[in-house]
Amino acid sequence: MQAMLRLFLLLFIYIGCVQFSVAATTLLQGQPIVAAAQHELYLPALKGLNIGVVVNQTSHLDGQHLVDFLQAQGMNVKAIFAPEHGFRGDHDAGAHVKSAVDSKTGIKIVSIYGSNKKPATGELDELDVILFDIQDVGVRFYTYISSMHYMMEAAAQHNIKFIVLDRPNPNIAYVDGPVLDPKFRSFVGMHPIPILHGMTVGELALMIKGEGWISSADTLDLTVIPVANYTRNTPYQLPIKPSPNLPNAQSVRLYPSLCFFEATPISIGRGTDFPFQVIGFSPVPLGDFKFAPRAIKGAAMHPKFKGVEVLGLDLRQSDIKGLELGLFISAYRQLKANNLTFFEREGFMDKLAGTDTLRLAIEAGHSEERIKQSWQPALKRFNLQRAPYLLYR
Repeated sequence: MQAMLRLFLLLFIYIGCVQFSVAATTLLQGQPIVAAAQHELYLPALKGLNIGVVVNQTSHLDGQHLVDFLQAQGMNVKAIFAPEHGFRGDHDAGAHVKSAVDSKTGIKIVSIYGSNKKPATGELDELDVILFDIQDVGVRFYTYISSMHYMMEAAAQHNIKFIVLDRPNPNIAYVDGPVLDPKFRSFVGMHPIPILHGMTVGELALMIKGEGWISSADTLDLTVIPVANYTRNTPYQLPIKPSPNLPNAQSVRLYPSLCFFEATPISIGRGTDFPFQVIGFSPVPLGDFKFAPRAIKGAAMHPKFKGVEVLGLDLRQSDIKGLELGLFISAYRQLKANNLTFFEREGFMDKLAGTDTLRLAIEAGHSEERIKQSWQPALKRFNLQRAPYLLYR
């Protein structure tokens, strides 16, 4: 009888272990689950509190906007803080975002882009917690992380809890570019990190607090809800375009390499159906691909070469990833050979790069290999510095 009981017990344990192993394997092999969709991890902490949300059009879970979901769950959302491109993601790059009232929910919208990058004290008085849920692309000059910085600082100064609902970084595999020199700090570069920092917004929030990059950092009550089933090697396709001129995965891949052209007279396709996927210029041809920018939604503010046919390169099928300088250096040399000004906005170029050394190196004729080699010591220090804040293996 005792032998039968032992056999039954061993069989029970074996079946339980198999079931646990299968469940664990399913979890590890599953698709990434963004933090917003893991509502059981944050809803209990929000009950009975006055909530502010930093969200845009990417703040969705299972086809529903986070704000609508929170309201449906009986949560008390008091304010929506709108970053660049607005709450619905329909503002052009650089366009003024106005404070207003959301017509669907009746919740007040507070702009945190333009002249008011940080909410006024009166706009925070009622709040107990701020929830941040925005899809980022892992590039230092993409301004959503700057908005997160200011909101974290405001939360710390007003004793408001700050929760980051993390999302994958489509460029997480890359750490590259010059580390920002504080002398060139601006809204397109606020932290001493490289252009491609290889971190999610949740990891970066932990680093901003941990390194004391905001005032009152030690008092900030910060919680990060991680992405489930996610590693630094997990492929992830963004379900919603993160901003009007990043419409697909290819534009997101090319964005860190092509954004420097914004400081030059060269078009990167704003005003076309393929922004951040082409380059073009006139009268000097950069290639044989023709396109003519026009004023369209997302590029209504006078796109370069509006109504003019330019010649350049179609990069929609290119395999460029990470940070590539070859195209930029080549275009510089082509314009210089024709006695044309390349760096039309030197100050903006230096803000994007986070330093003037990149521009000066290009003007001095240095190769891409030599320029990238000059970044390596700072990148090694950054990789060591960020290590304690990484959430994903």
